[in-house]
Amino acid sequence: MSHDTTPQAPTSPVIDWRDAARAAQFTHWLADTATQHGLQLGSLRLASADASFRRYFRIDAQEGSRIIMDAPPDKENSAPFVKVAALMHAAGVCAPQVLAWDETHGFMLLTDLGAQTMMQVINRVEPQANLPLYLQAVDALIAWQLSSKPGVLPPYDEALLRRELELFPDWYITRHKGVTIDDAMRQTLDKCFGQIISHNLSWPSVFVHRDFMPRNLMTPTLATACAALPPEGADSPWGGPAANRLMVGERLGVLDFQDAVHGPITYDIASLMRDAFLSWDEDFCLDVTIRYWEKARQAGLPVGDDFGEFYRGVEWMGLQRHLKVAGIFARLTLRDGKPQYLADTPRFIHYICATCARYRELKPLLRLVDKVEGIEEPAVFGFGRQ
Repeated sequence: MSHDTTPQAPTSPVIDWRDAARAAQFTHWLADTATQHGLQLGSLRLASADASFRRYFRIDAQEGSRIIMDAPPDKENSAPFVKVAALMHAAGVCAPQVLAWDETHGFMLLTDLGAQTMMQVINRVEPQANLPLYLQAVDALIAWQLSSKPGVLPPYDEALLRRELELFPDWYITRHKGVTIDDAMRQTLDKCFGQIISHNLSWPSVFVHRDFMPRNLMTPTLATACAALPPEGADSPWGGPAANRLMVGERLGVLDFQDAVHGPITYDIASLMRDAFLSWDEDFCLDVTIRYWEKARQAGLPVGDDFGEFYRGVEWMGLQRHLKVAGIFARLTLRDGKPQYLADTPRFIHYICATCARYRELKPLLRLVDKVEGIEEPAVFGFGRQ
């Protein structure tokens, strides 16, 4: 009598499959993948979930562990993840390697960069204690930017910037705050959004991660995870002695890069230092941003020769991001049932107001936000007027 020796995926209480058909698809895929990659099926467990519809599992292998991505293809397009992962490896950036991909059903096997993010080890009390970590992040960012080529990733153009900005009035002001946008408010938004877009697009374009922050950076705990990268100090894919020096030292792993685009060089450093979930005082932000700017100039990246001008560019780019994220966090709460993100909204309103207060042309937007937040009396100003 023959016995079925096909390995079966375990039933685990921590992995919830609401769709029985998808559970069956996963079981079949994992059984085949386990045989090919030496996976230990009994070790499958939930690793994390993010703001999208993706989930991640961790599973042990013959050597170390692996990550499994569950990305339903009707909700998530995994092709950009695969493409950008390859670009990052070519740039010498430590990113997950795609070992297997079921494109039809949205399952993927990846190398595991570890379970400890940069956010988890940050010292929130003493900012300068985190400088080595932030400099590792700067090195990874510069390596990524140095590999940039036009026409490879989608452009971060006016249309995309405007769509992102509109998330703020659509989801934050109207749906979350319950404020009706009248003609005068719309005029203010249109004028200020136009200024933000124009200012940001005046900067040269490079590869942009688009969510480059400590929650998406992994501490270098697994040396084998990036074994395929060029040895430190060896000739890098982009060439040049300045670029080679950037890779000396430990490397942070980079995650959540599937939305990468080709856009303003100011974006990712703004994302790193004006974090969605963590705030630093301006002295520390300036310190790290200056160090990035100096390294970027040395490497030949187009950051300009005037740091003051570059820092203004970072502030304006950060403003666009904060308006967008405030809208996204409201949408995650109201549409997707993920209210935990909205708890960080005050951080973004603070970022927005602080930047708008610095620049005369953004004062109308500051007054609008103050009005929405109930900070000022309605009679203090008129929308749409300088």
